Amino acid sequence: MAVKLSSFLPRPRRRGTGSLTRRMIVVAAIWIVLLLGFGGLALDRVLANAITRNFDAQLDYLLTALIASAEIGPDGEAYLNRPPADQRFLEPYSGLYFQISGQDFDPFRSRSLWDRALQVRAAHRDFQVHTYDSAEFEAENLRILERDVRLPGSPVRWRFQVAQSRAALDEQIGVLRQTMVRSFGALGLGLIAMAALQAFYGLWPLRRVRKAIAAIRSGEKSRIEARFPQEIAPLTAELNDLLAHNEMQAEEARRHAGNLAHALKTPLTVVTNAATAGSPDLAATVVREVTVMRRQVDHHLARARAIGRRSSAQARAQVWPSLEAVERAVDRLYEHVTIDLAGDKAASVRVERQDLDEMLGNLIENAAKYGGGRVFVTVKANPDCVEIEVEDDGRGIPEAERAGIFDRGARLDLEKPGTGLGLAIVRDVAEIYGGSIGLEESEDLGGLLARLKLPIGG
Repeated sequence: MAVKLSSFLPRPRRRGTGSLTRRMIVVAAIWIVLLLGFGGLALDRVLANAITRNFDAQLDYLLTALIASAEIGPDGEAYLNRPPADQRFLEPYSGLYFQISGQDFDPFRSRSLWDRALQVRAAHRDFQVHTYDSAEFEAENLRILERDVRLPGSPVRWRFQVAQSRAALDEQIGVLRQTMVRSFGALGLGLIAMAALQAFYGLWPLRRVRKAIAAIRSGEKSRIEARFPQEIAPLTAELNDLLAHNEMQAEEARRHAGNLAHALKTPLTVVTNAATAGSPDLAATVVREVTVMRRQVDHHLARARAIGRRSSAQARAQVWPSLEAVERAVDRLYEHVTIDLAGDKAASVRVERQDLDEMLGNLIENAAKYGGGRVFVTVKANPDCVEIEVEDDGRGIPEAERAGIFDRGARLDLEKPGTGLGLAIVRDVAEIYGGSIGLEESEDLGGLLARLKLPIGG
């Protein structure tokens, strides 16, 4: 026994599109992280700058007090006329320092500097306050404010410098950032958890829809009966309409199958009885009954094709091209007949082109066959439908007989060839698309007027 190699190969797994809930949570998490990240950086910048400005303001206060208490001694050197305002200037390596420097003079330093001195940089030559960070002391970063001043009675430019260790400033900023990271982290986790809860809760009705569809598939229910939020309700309504539509199509299929079986049963019985009895006109009987069966099969096939094509929501057909095509075909069959077309050339209907051709062909052919030689076709586009009027100059049909002419096999003139299914097919196909067909008396030509109404195309 031959065995296909493909039966031993693993089947490719169908790649899913992922979880909608997971997508929503991931998107929300990314958005929350980005917002909190950028917001945290901006807030960190603002608060760190505020703490630094407050730190600099304290140093500026000390610098101003230092300048206010400075004087020039008899030897031209600068000194302070009162003790420094902060006790830390007197404690060695306290972290708070000052220094007054002038050209050709030894720097006047605070006792806290002890054996060290602040660097005097020549980066600027003005009398404005300058602030900068410095790492000139080993293992101690400094925040320095300096200003050049000319003291009364001295031609020398004196540079006043106040420096403080950044340890306290960096500690405050570190505590701030640690607090912000913890707070924003907790806020982000809370928001992500809320987004996850929202996603699960918001999509829960879809899970209920899935369960309802599973119940329909298993046969427990025939419709989705539960109530849903207004965003999901249109979906469930459309699903119920689709189920009803499918049931209607299935019922139509069963009914047509039953009608066809019933229609074929009688001819088959006649043929069987004739063959069993050895009837001398067996051949004529078979031909007659086969013609009947073929007529019934053609009729039901036309209906089946129309029902199958009706499900297409994009079914559109232009009326005028179909009329012209039918006119050319009928002209070849009935050369003595004159067919006039008039009306809206841009009208379109929500019908498949093949079904439209079949309906118009039956109506115009009947008018040409049973009329007196003239056929007049008018197209009218109304707001909700398109009317197609087919008139002839024949004998017409009495009003009492018009309803019965739509019966299968009914014929206008038994002397002329035909199956008697033309108008019945037109009626059935028109009704399948939501249209209608009616018979009236033609006022202009005096014969029969067939008024076909079809839904207007968008």
